[in-house]
Amino acid sequence: MTSIGTGYDLSASTYSPDGRIFQVEYANKAVENSGTAIGIKCKDGIVLAVEKLVHSKLLVPGANRRIQTIDRHVGLATAGLLADGRHLANRARDETASYRDLYKAPVTMKHLIERLALYVQAYTLYSSVRPFGISAILGAIDKDGPQLFVIEPSGVFFGYHGAAVGKGRQLAKTEMEKLKLSELSAREAVMDAARIIYLCHEDAKEKEFELEMTWITEETKGLHLPVPKDLHDEAEGKAKAALEDDFE
Repeated sequence: MTSIGTGYDLSASTYSPDGRIFQVEYANKAVENSGTAIGIKCKDGIVLAVEKLVHSKLLVPGANRRIQTIDRHVGLATAGLLADGRHLANRARDETASYRDLYKAPVTMKHLIERLALYVQAYTLYSSVRPFGISAILGAIDKDGPQLFVIEPSGVFFGYHGAAVGKGRQLAKTEMEKLKLSELSAREAVMDAARIIYLCHEDAKEKEFELEMTWITEETKGLHLPVPKDLHDEAEGKAKAALEDDFE
């Protein structure tokens, strides 16, 4: 990440001579060093899945979750610095509570994503703060149907049919492009999400990981809930079997 001159990476409010903000690029590097997170928008809902790397055998299973519930119908998955993800989740909860108090209705995804993106972008404007070291995938079912968005550390956001962030994002995107997402049911999307996460983990197979999966579907009546244990176990079993078949 060299540029003309030095010292242009000391502040998020300083441009380099070729128009780059290095601290935002460093934040993107923090995301790339994290486990993969994916979101799939299918015909009847949203599925979120995360490869949560286990850094120590002493850690309690299920602790420090990377997928969080923002409102009853909104889920957030992050890749990058865990503490930054928690902070953004708390900010998102404040926004949803404020919207509910003001309009007496559940927050719309369009409103929430714009507010959160502005908040993330504000942290790239001042020398006294640093950019968020996360990319966040937000999924929800609102009055406009299933919605899936990604917010980058720069504050830019895009809507997606299938999204991936983290170390294995390129492989995950390639695999999702092979799927007919608009024809998938949520249960089928859970199977594909588990398979894709296991495929992405192959590059770091010496490290242990936990597969986190949640969904928002007609089956859950539009609520953001963990994937049921029996379905989760079935998806993991099929993912491992598919990986072994590919290896053979």
